[in-house]
Amino acid sequence: MHFDSFSEFLQMGGYAFYVWLAFGVTFASLVAVYWEQNWRIKRLQSQVKMEYERIQRMKKAREQKSLRKNT
Repeated sequence: MHFDSFSEFLQMGGYAFYVWLAFGVTFASLVAVYWEQNWRIKRLQSQVKMEYERIQRMKKAREQKSLRKNT
């Protein structure tokens, strides 16, 4: 499609509302997917960190318990 002016390009041959709405919805969807994935990654990293710290506390408690039994 060839446009003689930038104004005609923005009007999209009379279909501007639909064309720009489609672009807007697509862009908003991509931003939403990106945001959700970042949110999920941060939440997962937080859960992994909490689990790792819990395991470390359990190991330390076991070591202390075994030291008390040996003394």
